[in-house]
Amino acid sequence: MSAPADRVRVDLAWWTAQELVEGYAAGTVTPLEATEAALSRVAEADPALNAFVLVAAEEAREAAAAATERWARGEPLSPVDGVPTSVKDIFLTRGWPTLRGSLLVDAEGSWTDDAPAVARLREAGAVLLGKTTTPEFAWKGVTDSRRHGATGNPWDPALTAGGSSGGSAAAVGAGMGPWSIGTDGGGSVRIPASFTGTVALKATYGRVPHWPASPYGTLAHAGPMTRTVGDTALLLDVLSGFDPRDWSALSPPSGSSLAGLEDGVAGLRVGYAPTLGSLGHNDPDVEQAVSRAVGVLADAGAEVVEVDPDLGDPEQMRAAFELLWFTGAGKVLAPYGPDALEVTDPALAEQVRAHGGDSARDYLDATAVRMEMGRRMGLFHAPQEAGGRGFDVLVSPTMPVAAFPVAQQAPDGWPVPLWTTWCCYTWPFNMTQQPALSVPCGTTADGRPVGLQVVGPRHADDLVLRVGRAHERATDWHTRRPPVMEGAR
Repeated sequence: MSAPADRVRVDLAWWTAQELVEGYAAGTVTPLEATEAALSRVAEADPALNAFVLVAAEEAREAAAAATERWARGEPLSPVDGVPTSVKDIFLTRGWPTLRGSLLVDAEGSWTDDAPAVARLREAGAVLLGKTTTPEFAWKGVTDSRRHGATGNPWDPALTAGGSSGGSAAAVGAGMGPWSIGTDGGGSVRIPASFTGTVALKATYGRVPHWPASPYGTLAHAGPMTRTVGDTALLLDVLSGFDPRDWSALSPPSGSSLAGLEDGVAGLRVGYAPTLGSLGHNDPDVEQAVSRAVGVLADAGAEVVEVDPDLGDPEQMRAAFELLWFTGAGKVLAPYGPDALEVTDPALAEQVRAHGGDSARDYLDATAVRMEMGRRMGLFHAPQEAGGRGFDVLVSPTMPVAAFPVAQQAPDGWPVPLWTTWCCYTWPFNMTQQPALSVPCGTTADGRPVGLQVVGPRHADDLVLRVGRAHERATDWHTRRPPVMEGAR
């Protein structure tokens, strides 16, 4: 969508990346102007939100000036040259410390490497604004840490932004750059996207190269966080570039995720699972918003069927995920010595201790549960004539609840505070490695955002984006700005 040439410059912070690069090409706006707008929003909004752990304003201005000169010569490095971008403080970033939200990490050092996603952004000419908050070692579904404090929500700073990519979601949702990159090992881009009214994709495992290898193993993904599905597709194109350091990365796609994005959902068979079987229970406002969103897809021509995807026994699945996740967390902490558990997040230390006696056999048993979940979802999507259930995509709430107070570790009244119990619709698809997208689909009665999750077969990332775009095109949720942020437009 083209950006109006007469739009005032103070509004630049709310332009999408697609609008910005169209403006760059037309000469109606420059990367330097866009970067100044983003930095202005950081100065205005971040004191209330605590989304950034590092802001490199002068470096960003220098990069933006260089990008402005390239566009003026008609020689941009890529279609996203000069787009202001933030980076979750889990990704290695050359010249900047990667503290991972932990007091255990020493900020001193050479910091000479870029993670693959950061390297691709730098090669493309993206303007790196700084690094965003994460809970310690990205371990949970809210964003707070002993090192950096808590991150608030653009819709109400007294509410959590979710996690673990909460800083990136808060930055994007508050206009502090049109997009960011986050990690997702159990929902960590989708949880905060749902809470902040933004868009995020956990692509098929391996679609976005990731290095160093995560101690959480093949649960861990990296992905784009934006305000629109179009920007998500554009950023995915950048992040999917080859990197030899990731031994498990897929071959880069042959085409762009933007191709076919507008093809709609007519004729698609959509399975609607309000609670993913019986994995969770939804707040009524969430249920209503997601039900309306499903109706939007039906009105657009999809065949919608309410289903139980039959993933398996809920308690067995959650126990398997927790074993895989918290043995990984133990591996994260091991290099810091025997006293690390006394310094780290107490709830993380508790879980690491609880799983300290898990054996290799236990790990393999959990992996077997994971493989069975993958088999069932494979059949869910397989054609009926091949013995499958024939669903092109599965849709559900991204989260059973909306954002809750920032100081809490779980929603009010939730029976078990551990994040895996209330982020119950996201981590299953880290287990199965399927693409899963969260798009905004409504708000609660008191104005808190609600997300719709779209899940597709492995490697069907573009289909998932297409379904999300069909919903987005028929609604205006992605255009709404947080009321508490409206004063700085």
